[in-house]
Amino acid sequence: ALVFGVAVGNVPSGAPFRLDSDLRAFFDGSFLGLFTPFTLLCGLLSVAMLVLHGSAWLAIKVEHGPVHDRARKFGTVAGVASLALFAIGWAFVDYGDIGYRIVGAMDPSGPSNPLRTTSELARGGWLANYGLYPWMMIAPVLGFGGAALALFGIRRGSESAAFAGSSASAVGIIATVGLSMFPFILPSSIDPHSSLTVWNASSSAKTLGIMLFVTVVLLPIVVAYTAWAYKVMFGRVTTQEVATNPDFY
Repeated sequence: ALVFGVAVGNVPSGAPFRLDSDLRAFFDGSFLGLFTPFTLLCGLLSVAMLVLHGSAWLAIKVEHGPVHDRARKFGTVAGVASLALFAIGWAFVDYGDIGYRIVGAMDPSGPSNPLRTTSELARGGWLANYGLYPWMMIAPVLGFGGAALALFGIRRGSESAAFAGSSASAVGIIATVGLSMFPFILPSSIDPHSSLTVWNASSSAKTLGIMLFVTVVLLPIVVAYTAWAYKVMFGRVTTQEVATNPDFY
């Protein structure tokens, strides 16, 4: 969870890479350079978010007892940490040198060539989309509101509310990153012509068509299998069940 958060935090910060005229990528950074105050903050937020979600799920799945009580305690700490770290991250984006914007016009239907696009560092640039598309505010609202609901549910003993809140919070926090960066996929911190966007880094129409076909065929299978797995594991795990069927666990 920590590595996942640090990796995601490096995306809005911009990666030190460049593309040559043949679109070959070169990384000019270092391993230690990936660890900054912002990326470490994102790593801690990822840990808190997933611990909150796991605690809410565990509280639903086990009977009331020592494990259930520990899940509530960890969930309470993780809920408070999620709210605090998400708020600090928002302040980082608003007041820190984190954010990019595209300079000049860009044709979404033009050729997929990152070198045709120019970007620049812009303080607060990742918040610009919320002024252009107010509906995007639903993502950070879900992030904050979901964590608050999960915390409320954990403290009140409402496992369903806690799980629903933690789920909404995870979706909201992750969606906040994507919606804030749109249309950027991975900005370059060292070369303004190498930043990748959804327009200049897309695959060909044929490749996208094949991907769509594969998704239409395989996604229902994955959904059906997941639904079946949840049905099989439905219900609380009790001490009696573990004692009766020790091989299951």
